[in-house]
Amino acid sequence: MSKIEWTERTWNPIAGCSVVSPGCTNCYAMRQAHRLAANPSTPHYAGTTEMSRGGPVWTGKIGVAGESAFLAPLWRQKPQTYFVNSMSDLFHSDVPDEVIDLVFAVMALCPQHTFQILTKRADRMRQYFEDAPFTRWLDIIRFRWRDRTVAELAASGALPNVWLGISAEDQRRADERVPELLATPAAVRFVSAEPLLGPVDLESAWHGESAVDAECWGDCAWCEKGFPALHNCQRGRQSEADWLKGSSGIDWVIVGGESGPGARPMHPDWVRSLRDQCHEAGTAFFFKQWGAWAPLAVMTMDGPKQLAFAEKSFRDASLIHIFDDLTNCGRIGKRAAGRLLDGRTWDEVPT
Repeated sequence: MSKIEWTERTWNPIAGCSVVSPGCTNCYAMRQAHRLAANPSTPHYAGTTEMSRGGPVWTGKIGVAGESAFLAPLWRQKPQTYFVNSMSDLFHSDVPDEVIDLVFAVMALCPQHTFQILTKRADRMRQYFEDAPFTRWLDIIRFRWRDRTVAELAASGALPNVWLGISAEDQRRADERVPELLATPAAVRFVSAEPLLGPVDLESAWHGESAVDAECWGDCAWCEKGFPALHNCQRGRQSEADWLKGSSGIDWVIVGGESGPGARPMHPDWVRSLRDQCHEAGTAFFFKQWGAWAPLAVMTMDGPKQLAFAEKSFRDASLIHIFDDLTNCGRIGKRAAGRLLDGRTWDEVPT
């Protein structure tokens, strides 16, 4: 089982990545991949990282897992939720379409599971689906999706057990990636604001105002190819696939602070803002963690530990961060910081 709070298992058919935005700076996967590279049982991690003054960093090399790891979901009959490629990005520019096709073929063969795909390459993801890859899956799909018609799957361009998401650590990355996500067909679309490095306003996304091309809602070429309009597009026919009917723009938002070496603090108001936006839009909200830093007002430590931290921080100013509005955060570690927001956990998921 995975320690990631919003999933059950991880599945890594590929390994390796590249740093593309500030959210990648302290990526836990770089350190883990560096360790796995020395393991004889995971040779596809070799060369995916190199050492720098700050620790392991991605080299951009992509490795494909062996058959047993690549096909792992096929051997598990009990329904599971899988986070796909926690150690890579499926839509990295150096991952061939043929490999992505194989990943989707495995997911198509496992209708009992739910697969969560998260990417920072939203443009590549959108382009991949525009090339109508489902035509390459159909021979496989028609034998396993007994309760779905091939026509439904072909018309939708999406698998009902695959959720597509993008990472958006700040407003700039949200503005770049959310429109691409909304122009991509998916049973569930989600945003992972982790590590959250600044305030993020998703208001335009709730109403379809952040389309790539507002006049055509996405400029996605789906209508021209005879496929159903996406989201709230007013052009084209409606989808025959019931899992796409009435889909909102964003179905789920995950928020979390950064942990590990070099972790950066997260303002509590950034979290509350996204929570409130989600509730106004009727979108599921999941608060994963405060991370290494926690607002002093919500520290979950007991009295003696708080006193010990106060004495330690008095000697080491780097343990305290003060935002411009004078909100204070203390570096107390992920476990002590916990995942309570305003006195409770937030574990909402799409239904």
